[in-house]
Amino acid sequence: MTLILDGVSVRQRGETWLDDIHLELSNGMTTLVGPMTAGKTTLMRVAAGLQTPDSGRVVVHGKDVTGISVRKRSVAFVYQQFINYPSLAVYENIASPLRLDPRFRSKSEIDRRVREVAELMGIAGLLDRRPAELSGGQQQRTAIARALARPVDVLLLDEPLANLDFKLREQLRADLKTMFADAPGVVLYSTADPNEALTFAAPTVVLGEGRVQHVGDVAEMYAHPPTLAVAATLSDPPLNLLPGVVREGRIEVLGTSFPAPRAHATGHDVMLGIRPHQVRIAREGPGALELPAEIRLAEVTGSATFLHLLLQGDRHLVAHLPGTQLFTPGETTVAYVDPTHVFVFDEAGGRLLATSAADLGGVHG
Repeated sequence: MTLILDGVSVRQRGETWLDDIHLELSNGMTTLVGPMTAGKTTLMRVAAGLQTPDSGRVVVHGKDVTGISVRKRSVAFVYQQFINYPSLAVYENIASPLRLDPRFRSKSEIDRRVREVAELMGIAGLLDRRPAELSGGQQQRTAIARALARPVDVLLLDEPLANLDFKLREQLRADLKTMFADAPGVVLYSTADPNEALTFAAPTVVLGEGRVQHVGDVAEMYAHPPTLAVAATLSDPPLNLLPGVVREGRIEVLGTSFPAPRAHATGHDVMLGIRPHQVRIAREGPGALELPAEIRLAEVTGSATFLHLLLQGDRHLVAHLPGTQLFTPGETTVAYVDPTHVFVFDEAGGRLLATSAADLGGVHG
């Protein structure tokens, strides 16, 4: 089974929401990750047949379905805001799409499938309850079970765990990862949380500003982001960005520098990307970048401390430190960064030039 979006564009109120999307998805799970305004929901609505693109085609298993109503497609959609029929028990919520499917002709077939998918979703003991009697996690499990009940070619899940508490999200992520690992149809799972995308470890589409930024292995993209946009999307907390310039084999940044082993074009402007967990307040070895800073704020979450720093030139840096650490706003300190953990991007186009100081000298362009 394949789902192809071929040159799909969507424009609304003079704005481009999707811009010439080209995607080919096959059986199993694919993760769609991007910020809130990336166009993820619009893309999924087009894939489902809920919205007609201004240009381009939607092709499912070799058939152009662009103009076909969602009712006539083999597709199921799970929304961020779980939707269940409030007057029906969980059993009937799950059974409702089966009663409209000619493949399920008998009550016994429907009953078998309802109980099978309820067991899979961990709600087999709740079949007699109505949605109002369920927790938020149980209601979302019911909504997903209803979508799973009828075998479909394309299953779309639009940030289905976003409104659940942390513990429930963690549990359902694990369940869904196992469930969709060998799915017979196309499963497209949308999320704004890069940690969720990394947890699923499925083929991943990075979407930004209505465009496909990159498609590939999410762990590889995290370790070696091809562009600044991909690095920013897959970084949580957000990536720290600092401007730099290459001069005579060194990269200068805010009064300090680190070596580029082979000479690069002097005067070449670059943008440095530093993940917050790579920032230290104590020196851990030789060769680290030393960035004098003023402490602005320390956010303590219990398991971690997020230290907000002001650098020279009104540049900001966030350090993600383990555990509870106490700091006094207004005091000065020094932030240390191992240059081998710095991403170096072309400032003009955002293309990755190096994943560490050791790489930069061999990259040209």
